[in-house]
Amino acid sequence: MKNDKMKNQYRINEQIRVREVRIVGDNGSTVMPTREALDMARDEGVDLVEISPNANPPVCRLIDYSKFLYQQKKRQKEMKAKQVKVEVKEIRFGPQTDEHDYQFKLKHAREFLEEGNKVRAYVFFRGRSILFKEQGEVLLLRFANDLEELAKVEGMPSLEGKKMFLYLAPKKAGVAKKSQQARDREANEAEAKEASRQQKAEQMPSNGGMFANAKISDDALKKLTEVED
Repeated sequence: MKNDKMKNQYRINEQIRVREVRIVGDNGSTVMPTREALDMARDEGVDLVEISPNANPPVCRLIDYSKFLYQQKKRQKEMKAKQVKVEVKEIRFGPQTDEHDYQFKLKHAREFLEEGNKVRAYVFFRGRSILFKEQGEVLLLRFANDLEELAKVEGMPSLEGKKMFLYLAPKKAGVAKKSQQARDREANEAEAKEASRQQKAEQMPSNGGMFANAKISDDALKKLTEVED
């Protein structure tokens, strides 16, 4: 199913119906009529693959479509491997948690946050201990204050049944996940931007233009003066 979605994401060969396209490759980029690009793809035994349809003209590559899909899938796996998986870790307190236990759990919470995970801390009120809910709230607020350098509070302490919750998120969060379509779009836009940069470079005047002619060395001026004399 995923492969089918990826296949339908790109237009290839005769599906590309614009007048002209920009072909990018290892040797730079070239704008040419789409028909000529299709003929070139047939001669090389590959496909004409549109990688950036919103560029003007659309950017394409000459590549075997199966190989292209394999490269996209490989890139997806590599980017997924670099992503940080964010989990929600729980820290449980009692309304009368002693100092040693508090410091022990505070240490674990620091470790969780430094790894990029969220923390859900809660005070569990057993039986008549619900009478000490204010004490539990004070404990959670102290907990948030002690983790202020590492975490931001996503919600103030709130009582839900017999539990009072506090949610903390790391200030330096892990890498946010993106959809494969978004990652492919960014990669294709980067290729299109590079193609545009190369096009502008081709249109720039050579080093022998007006500015180069204006830079005459002192020795050259001296020689010209001697000739005039």
